[in-house]
Amino acid sequence: MISDLAGKLQKSAGGGAGGRGADLARQAWISKPAQAIRTAGEARPGPLSGLAFAVKDNIDVEGLPTTAACPAFAYTPPAHAPVVQKLLDAGASLLGKTNLDQFACGLNGTRSPFGVVPNAIDPAYVSGGSSAGSAYVVATGQADFALGTDTAGSGRVPAGLNNIVGLKPSRGLISTRGVVPAAQSVDCVSIFARTVGMAVKVLESARGHDPLDPYSRKLSLASRPFANAFRFGVPSTPVFCGDSAAEAAFEEAVTRLKAMGGVAVAIDFSPLAQVAALLYESALVAERYAAIRTFFDAHEGEVIEPVRSIIAAGRQYSAADLYEVQVRLKLLGQQADAMWEQIDLLLVPTAPTHYTIAQMQQDPVALNRNLGVYTNFVNLLDYAALSVPSSMRKDGLPFGITLIAPCGSDWQLAELGQRYHHLSGLTQGATGLPLPAMSRIAGIHSQTTVQVAVVGAHLSGMPLNGQLTERGARLIGPGQTAPHYRLYALPGSTPPKPGLLRVAANQGARIALEIWDMPVAQYGSFVAMIPAPLGIGTLELADASTVQGFVCEAQALQGAQDISHLGGWRAYIASHKASATS
Repeated sequence: MISDLAGKLQKSAGGGAGGRGADLARQAWISKPAQAIRTAGEARPGPLSGLAFAVKDNIDVEGLPTTAACPAFAYTPPAHAPVVQKLLDAGASLLGKTNLDQFACGLNGTRSPFGVVPNAIDPAYVSGGSSAGSAYVVATGQADFALGTDTAGSGRVPAGLNNIVGLKPSRGLISTRGVVPAAQSVDCVSIFARTVGMAVKVLESARGHDPLDPYSRKLSLASRPFANAFRFGVPSTPVFCGDSAAEAAFEEAVTRLKAMGGVAVAIDFSPLAQVAALLYESALVAERYAAIRTFFDAHEGEVIEPVRSIIAAGRQYSAADLYEVQVRLKLLGQQADAMWEQIDLLLVPTAPTHYTIAQMQQDPVALNRNLGVYTNFVNLLDYAALSVPSSMRKDGLPFGITLIAPCGSDWQLAELGQRYHHLSGLTQGATGLPLPAMSRIAGIHSQTTVQVAVVGAHLSGMPLNGQLTERGARLIGPGQTAPHYRLYALPGSTPPKPGLLRVAANQGARIALEIWDMPVAQYGSFVAMIPAPLGIGTLELADASTVQGFVCEAQALQGAQDISHLGGWRAYIASHKASATS
């Protein structure tokens, strides 16, 4: 299912085959065998059959060196990490292992002796790290999905900076056995994909309790979606490091989430910011030193800067220092918990800004710290998080947002995040491919609902939209009919309404619509309000699926204005207003 994107890959990497662009593309990989790895050496039927993936090179793959981007550290494991084995058993094939910030210590993708991993959209910019290579190969279409790790944001920042999805599951949901630890008590295996649906599909196969992993947990995940009028927190004083383009993109994200039924609530971000600072500026950094202490004490000179200095700083703390900071962390966690009494989830930028590779290399510590403003606290406070693409900034760079909620909210975040992503109108990563139809989030079990397509006065922001929202309907996203419908402006209707008519194949057009999810219990009262000559019938969508939607009796359209060429009711209303004021 991997797209043939060689030309686009070379373009996104900044050069032609054999040149600097090809070198940049290769720097996303550390080891890539000639043949993909499969269970029992051949394709295996399963939920991930036909999909190919990559893994960050701090995750064990039998027979391939695990380097953690440090050649002197390399070892060849005798078995796959359990998470890798689960994915192979589910039918996926493994392409190879990807580049990372050394020992998963960084959020920028420039800290590796195997080379700098460029941004998939603009190679002058950082890809984000530490899971840089995994994000790059997904964004450029080389892999259908990839595994990363996330301790301080390494499964989210690269997603936000490369226009892809980064799913950071609840801690302990996926086994971290066979993963080189960064800070073992808060490490997570993360998932990169170009759509939320794909990431969820992978999580379903990857999750599971592992009694040999000291931090694995048996978790019950919430199975109800967030309420229709959900409340989302927004930092009262957001930080963008002087980046006005990022600030504007975040304001757009807040507006979109409000349009989806959300209510924005300003929250005090200071407890979260203080937690984030503890990760590297307290005795908590000793866990990074403990993770590789034997190797580091014997081979410190083999570790590159600034990774060496960060890990070495862990030596200076005593056990008493660690207990002291753990108490501090618990206290801040109590303060942060107060926000969940006001909100269902938290909305933040995945990263506050985007740096060039040159900028990052000139000031690698301070700028890396900036990229973690909205990520460092999440694992320390035991939250789940999902980074989804939001928009392309005015300067052409990707901007992503992260949805955060307490442990166990993974499916809820995925359900909301998928709807948000599809409302963005973005394409997949750097491939230029449109988003596919939305997938069902298997872990969500909502009340019985029916999907309804609206084409006119019931669209969001239009006069009759309240008939949907007052019945608890939720906006799923935009869509189009198959190309055999025509749209007419009905004369004398109040408020103005269109009529949609199915015609012979190749005699119609694709008409813009919205799909709403309505409780079945409310559906009858809604249909009863629809006046003749309008009614509800079965509409065929552009992807060949069907949905209930508005149709019109043919005889009522005699003398009506055919507005099909405009592509939808919004365009007609806009043109009508323009002509009225000219």
